[in-house]
Amino acid sequence: MEIPGLIKVRQFFNREHIEDIEGKVREEILGSEVRIKPGSYIAIAAGSRGIRNIHRIVKATVEVVKEFGGRPFIVPAMGSHGGATAEGQKELLESYGITEEYTGAPIRSSMEVVELPSNGLENKVYMDKLAYSADGTIVINRIKPHTDFHGDIESGLLKMCVIGLGKHKQAIEIHRFGTYGLKYLIPPTAKRIIEYGNIILGIGIVENAYDETMVISAAKPEDFEREDKRLLDIARGNMPRLPVDKLDLLIVDEMGKDISGAGMDTNIIGRIYIDGETEPERPKITRIVVTDLTEKAHGNAIGIGLADLTTRRLVNKIDFNATYQNAVTSTFLHRGKIPVIAEDSKTAIEWALMTCGPIDIPNARIIRIKNTLSLNELYISRSVLEEIKDRIEIIGDFTDILDEEGELIKF
Repeated sequence: MEIPGLIKVRQFFNREHIEDIEGKVREEILGSEVRIKPGSYIAIAAGSRGIRNIHRIVKATVEVVKEFGGRPFIVPAMGSHGGATAEGQKELLESYGITEEYTGAPIRSSMEVVELPSNGLENKVYMDKLAYSADGTIVINRIKPHTDFHGDIESGLLKMCVIGLGKHKQAIEIHRFGTYGLKYLIPPTAKRIIEYGNIILGIGIVENAYDETMVISAAKPEDFEREDKRLLDIARGNMPRLPVDKLDLLIVDEMGKDISGAGMDTNIIGRIYIDGETEPERPKITRIVVTDLTEKAHGNAIGIGLADLTTRRLVNKIDFNATYQNAVTSTFLHRGKIPVIAEDSKTAIEWALMTCGPIDIPNARIIRIKNTLSLNELYISRSVLEEIKDRIEIIGDFTDILDEEGELIKF
């Protein structure tokens, strides 16, 4: 089969972003009027998402806490990620540049939790024991549309308090309710953690469509819900998107937990694959091929089940324990299922096109992206180009996207 040549193009989004990350963090914390007593131990909760500049934001937070005379330490707040082990979660933080040497604060990683009062709630409430034992906890998280559901509050500070700081035990407790737990149980559970825990501040982050830090905003615990809603609106308005809503084939070079909690952002690919959840109206993509797993995913291939075909290279990198811990904890088993495996990218693409139905393959609607975070530059087929040529910048000429070994050329 002759695979159609693709042409590289650039699409444009709002590129507003913050240059002085450290200065903005300091300004926000001091402006929040948070009180930190000299000598007090302050836990700084950081998660497992691939947030741009997270290491700089955490380090700047450490430095401001020290200015107050506090004694900061860092705790992983990432539910079941890192294989649901203390060592794995510490390694995840370090892979994002959050090391003791760089930040100037020790990392204290444990899966132990304390149970907080849960009267009146449908679920039990847990909090990281080390953070709970501190004199105060600062939570840091990116606010963005969730990959499992949609509502007024999705991924943000409230979720970090619950799923993040609650560790594996809280993740299981909330996820056993499915998306109902994520939609309706996280806000009241977070309020209980704020009431009985020691949360003193939240730092919300919004990224632009280029994966750059656009907003850094500090909020008091009582304002977390309002701040999550406000920042979610900003995040939605600045999400990257594919330039068309209908495709025969989407080729994704790489996936991973550092790209999205679902490996590939469901808001981008138009697939959720969760029982009871309505599938997005757009984009509509007949076949998705994903060819590789990022190094920073540490073998966690959750979300692989969102694709139709994959490669032997990707499958050989999977840590099935980490992947299945994530799938079972979330209860979204479909996302842990392995799609059809091809020995190389060329075969995967050929099989995808062969199963798209009665299409004219030379004129197939195809887009190739590096990952679901990087959508400013992409490869598109001739039929897609004709539709969007007035809205993009063309880079180069049509080319064969595969090398002699049947693998994708460098993006």
